[in-house]
Amino acid sequence: MVDPTSDLNENTSEEDAPSCATCEAKIVDSPNHRVITWIDDGTVQSAHFCDDNCRIDWDGE
Repeated sequence: MVDPTSDLNENTSEEDAPSCATCEAKIVDSPNHRVITWIDDGTVQSAHFCDDNCRIDWDGE
C-alpha cells in the first residue's frame, strides 16, 4: 500500500497504486486524487478517491 501522504505522481506503478474506494480504478498520476482518513477503534483508516465526484458518491463502506 502506498503511503496516503506520499506524492503519487512519482515512481508509483499501477500495481502499487491505491484503488478508488468508489469505482475501484487504480489511481496513478492523478492531480484530482483525494484521500480521507479517520480513526476506527484506535486504528487509522484511509480511503482513496479518483476525484471529488467519487468522494461525494462514496457510501462509507
